[in-house]
Amino acid sequence: MSDKEYDRKYKEEQPVVAICYDFDKTLSPDNMQEQGYIQSLDYDDIRKFWEKSNSLAEDNEMDQNLSYMYLMKKEAEGKVLFTKKKLKECGAGVQLFPGVEEWFERIRSYGRKKGVIVEHYIISSGLKEIIEGTSVAKAGAFEKIYASSFYYNENDVAIWPAQIVNYTGKTQFLFRIEKGVLDINDPAVNEHFSPEEIRVPFRNMIYIGDSDTDIPCMKLVNSYGGYSIGVYDSNTMDKKKVYKMMRDGRVRYFVPADYSEETELDILVKSIIDRTAANEKLETLHCKYKNEFVMADREYNEEEREKTDLIISLENSNSFKDTHSKIAALQKIDHWTSDEKEMLLNIALHNNQVYYILGDSDVMFFYQKILKGMKTPTAQEVRKNLKKAGKEKDLTNGN
Repeated sequence: MSDKEYDRKYKEEQPVVAICYDFDKTLSPDNMQEQGYIQSLDYDDIRKFWEKSNSLAEDNEMDQNLSYMYLMKKEAEGKVLFTKKKLKECGAGVQLFPGVEEWFERIRSYGRKKGVIVEHYIISSGLKEIIEGTSVAKAGAFEKIYASSFYYNENDVAIWPAQIVNYTGKTQFLFRIEKGVLDINDPAVNEHFSPEEIRVPFRNMIYIGDSDTDIPCMKLVNSYGGYSIGVYDSNTMDKKKVYKMMRDGRVRYFVPADYSEETELDILVKSIIDRTAANEKLETLHCKYKNEFVMADREYNEEEREKTDLIISLENSNSFKDTHSKIAALQKIDHWTSDEKEMLLNIALHNNQVYYILGDSDVMFFYQKILKGMKTPTAQEVRKNLKKAGKEKDLTNGN
């Protein structure tokens, strides 16, 4: 077992909103491999590369990501030097949707004004090295990039896949973000975290994607109260995919992939940040009251908790049989405070399952004990009802 100390993030004083993005067709209009690298392999028709890759996967029961990564390396032989540097150079040529260049810092800045820390994460089946070469990644846009990647030898040449991120595997990274356990090898992601320790609750996550490969993440984020947003190319205006995701309940919103200021996406994400800022104030109050309750509950001794539970159970009694059972348990308690007696007397007046059997011997005996020394208006009314119930009992018995 490794003794490595992993760099982890912990819960902040301010709420954190994590915005998670797919890359291809979400931040960029085309697949990243198609924007320079595949062309460098002498493919005039990019579709031929993907046809070959898909056939390789189907014929060999291979993961499609492994298939395209293998083909990228195999087809490079004798044509290009397949190095990390080469892939990052390809990243520098990747086109981005309108507004992407300014988006990340602008949204972070908006969050700061609202008292919210905004972090941006990539969760992509594309290549980490190409993403790292993009202008936005080099400018420090992303807190972490989770994507497929290669292992390189001492000459910086790719020789083996280091990480594979397929669409079902994407969800693990949401849990890493949730807990602040960002290193892909950190086993702490499997540890239990109390709600108070969670750094980014799912309710504070936004997932932005464009297609079926994003569905597992979208579904997970939605199911835990977060926000899934489908995007489509504003040039083609093709909404078929986002309509399907909406129909299947995968996304809550869909907007054009235009990240410019005052666009639908800009307004939507800022609205979510606004809502998060307000909601987290309520969550803070909830935690405050919950902690107060926990501390108070610890001070209660076992008998006090038992008495409270019994009073509540009598108050909730929904049958005569249940009332007799609860009275039998209450009879075993020797000491009641004035407040507790008052609660029990109120139950005798307002719960019909108690009121209508005040004349039964066990119920009458219990309440006669409770009434000793009590002079409140409630006590007087219960005494009157007990007397009346006793007379009715005598008449019923023929006395």
